[in-house]
Amino acid sequence: MIKAKNQGATFGGGCFWGVEEAFRKTGGVISTAVGYMGGMMRNPSYEDVCTDKTGHVEVVHVEFDPKVIAYNELLKVFWESHDPTQINRQGPDQGSQYRSVIFFHNPEQKDAAVKSKMLLEKKLGRKVATGIVPAQVFYKAEEYHQKYLMKRGLGTCHIR
Repeated sequence: MIKAKNQGATFGGGCFWGVEEAFRKTGGVISTAVGYMGGMMRNPSYEDVCTDKTGHVEVVHVEFDPKVIAYNELLKVFWESHDPTQINRQGPDQGSQYRSVIFFHNPEQKDAAVKSKMLLEKKLGRKVATGIVPAQVFYKAEEYHQKYLMKRGLGTCHIR
């Protein structure tokens, strides 16, 4: 019997702390890590990304067991964890590093993300700003950002 491998998924939905917490609490998610993706600089720091000049997005990389949770369920968590109609902002956080984006890791994820976005736009009756782009190099954020809300006993930082 061949054991199915865990898969990766990467999402940007504003400040990565709250998005990570939503995924961390989701059954079938093996691990989460916050970091940066989609920019031009190699090995950016949080301070670099905050300049809004590197092109990176604050993201959460999720490792999940597809036997326990489907990618479509992760998309649902993503849509519910932020406001995907806002451009380059979430609540008080502004800048391109806070943009809503799905980084797909394979053609199946791309297809599922596109379909899910179309269904959400139909449900909302308005445009969803979320980008859907190929995954790039993931740069893990500094350790103090990892599981930030959990370490402080907080459930969320999002205004929704």
